Order: sequence, then C-alpha cells, then structure tokens
Amino acid sequence: MGKAPTFVKISVIIMIIFVALFKVADKGTSGVKESFPFFRTDEYVSPYIYVMERETGRVVYEENAEAKVYPASLTKIMTTIVALEQIEDLSAIAPVDVTTYHEMVASNASMAGFFGREDVTYRDLLYGTMLTSGGEAANSLAVHVGGNVENFVQMMNDKAAELGLNTHFTNPEGLHNEKQYTTASDMAKLLDYALNNSDFKTIFTTKMFQTTPTAEHPDGLLLQSTVLTFLHKKEQDRFDILGGKSGTTYEAGQCWATLALVEDTEYITIVMGAPLKDISHPDRAQIADTLKLYRKIESSE
Repeated sequence: MGKAPTFVKISVIIMIIFVALFKVADKGTSGVKESFPFFRTDEYVSPYIYVMERETGRVVYEENAEAKVYPASLTKIMTTIVALEQIEDLSAIAPVDVTTYHEMVASNASMAGFFGREDVTYRDLLYGTMLTSGGEAANSLAVHVGGNVENFVQMMNDKAAELGLNTHFTNPEGLHNEKQYTTASDMAKLLDYALNNSDFKTIFTTKMFQTTPTAEHPDGLLLQSTVLTFLHKKEQDRFDILGGKSGTTYEAGQCWATLALVEDTEYITIVMGAPLKDISHPDRAQIADTLKLYRKIESSE
C-alpha cells in the first residue's frame, strides 16, 4: 500500500520539472522572436535559410543556417570564383573537355549545350557554368585550370578552408555525393566573397549571354540565367533581385542563392532544401520563399 503514494509523488515531481523546462524554452524562443521580427518557421517551405546585409554583414534572418546540407549546383559558385582567380585571359580558347563531357551526359547532369572538343572561350565556360548550370562547362573549367578535376576540387576545398567554411567538395558540378556538403550560412559567406570579384558579379547578375561562334554553333549559344528568367518585375515592389544561382537534386531539394537590392542596400539570401517530389515538374517553392523574404526586408525598411 505504501508504494502508490510514492509513485504519485514521483509523478508530481516529474510534472513540475517538465513545466519548468517548457517555461525556460519559451523564454529562449521569445528572445529569438524579438531578434527576428518576422520569425515564423511555418511561413517558409525551405528549412535552411540565411539572409544577410552585405555592407554590414548583419544577419537579417536565419533558420537552421549551420546545419549540414547538400549544395547541388550552388557548388558552381565556388567553381566559378576559383576558376576566375586563376584565369588570366577570359577570351582565351578553352575547348570543352571530352572525357568529362561524356561523364556529365551519362550522369544526366544539367548542360549548357556545348559539344565535346568545341573551341569555346573561358568566358563561355564561366557563363555556361553560372547561367545555365552546365556540368560540361564546370568540369571543363576544372580540367583547364587545375590540370584535372581532382586537383581543381582540392583548390575548391583549399578556398573553403581559407574562408573558414564548414564546407567540403568532391566535384565541381554539384551532382550528389554524400561527402559534398555545406551550410546555408557558408553559402552566403562564399557568395559575399565571390561578389567582390567584378567579373564574378557581372556573370552572376547577367540574365542572357551569347557565346562565341564556333564550328558547332556558328551563331553561338544563347545562355539564360536559371534564376532571372523565372522572375518578373511585377513580383518585385521596392526590391530588385539582381542575380542568382539555382541548385536542384532530390537529395538537396530546391535551392536558390540570390543577390538583391532593397532600398539601395544589397542583400544576400540563401534558401535550401525545399522538398522536391518531381524534378520534371518542380513546385519552385524556393522562389516563393525568396520573394517572401525580400518582401519582409522591404516592409521593415
């Protein structure tokens, strides 16, 4: 008979502890809500978000920003800046690498539209890497700049270490690999760094680019940004998305890295991990999240 009262006492004590813990948790959360005036995790589909003001480095909003995630083709931000820092003449001929071209075709990677051995320029490859997310363009840059893909990937990882990023690369094009990872905050820091390079910023903010005429493409190729071509001015009120890079795989979800001007101030927004059910018919939730975030910034200015 004496065991029942003891059990009741223990149950009461446990209940008191749980109540106390919930109160502490609620206080901690309220502090976060005060720091971020538009804090509501159910408002965005993307689970990983990082928004920063470029001039001051102020973090405007973040959600799971330090969690390890797969970068998909956001990888090509690093590919492009590493290549740009090594290339002396963007107009020099840099033929499309045949071996990696066939590898990208076999892997069903996104392609810019170049052919193997096509005599394009470094500039063509850079725009093909960033605007149309071409796997053959990214790997050709890697081969020409690093001597081979492996050496170039090491250069990418060296740059990540130099910038203090918790990021690791295994390839230059962003095809899924469990050992290739980053964070939303790392992607923002990398993009902020890359945008200080005038050539990178020009490429990143270009909507369309005509490549050099070649034997295979006498009129060149018209490359279009996978970000800017999906945006309309009517969706943007007092802000202007200047440029961006997309990334999409089933494992990484739908990702966007963008630069926007809000009331004459530059902001970087990274959204990653928006669920992807059908890669042929994406719901483009990352676009809706990006627009919503910039509207929040605009309304708070």
